[in-house]
Formats: sequence, C-alpha cells, structure tokens
Amino acid sequence: MKWLTFFFALFIILIIILADMGKLGILRVINQIPYGDKAGHFILYGILTLLLDLTLFRARPASSPNLLVFRIALILALIIGLEEYSQQFFAKRTVDLVDLFFSYLGVIFFSWVALKIKR
Repeated sequence: MKWLTFFFALFIILIIILADMGKLGILRVINQIPYGDKAGHFILYGILTLLLDLTLFRARPASSPNLLVFRIALILALIIGLEEYSQQFFAKRTVDLVDLFFSYLGVIFFSWVALKIKR
C-alpha cells in the first residue's frame, strides 16, 4: 500500500510540474470538459488522502484513526494551499479559489471514506 501511495503522490507532483511548464499534453483535454479540472482536483487529492490514510492506519495501528486522519488532512490542506498560491508565479497557471475549494472538499470527503473503511 505504501508503494502505491508513494507512486500516486509522484504522479500528482508530475502533473503539477507539467502544468507549471504549460506542457500537460493530453491531460489538457480535461480542462475542456465543463468543471473537469474541479473534478480532477477533488478526485486526485481525494485519492491521495485516502491512500495516505489507509497507509498510515496500517503503519500505526495503535494510533487513533481520527487523529491520524485529522493530521493528514491538515498537512495536505497546507501543501495544497501552498501549491495553489504558487501558481501566481507561473505564466501558464492561475490561482483559483474554486479549485482550492474542490481540493479541500476531496480531502474532507475521502478522509471520511477512510474512517468508514477503518471501522
């Protein structure tokens, strides 16, 4: 599970780097779908959240699941917020608070899913 989580995180980082460089290629099609990038934010960050939660549930079985999920969500919220803020420094990117909202919504929803799976 930890390798899947690691490679999925790398996948998201690659998408961010390609977007910063304006070289998304075939992934640019998603932006042509109405609200496609919003769904992408929700799904990608949500899946990352779920994978991190499930990985840490296994790695720290004695820890409180609620506390683990809360900590992961806070850390991801900070990282996601910084990444969205950093977009203002790239010509091919724009800061979008709606994107940030959907990213956070994905973190919240998939945190809830992880807790449901754990129980």
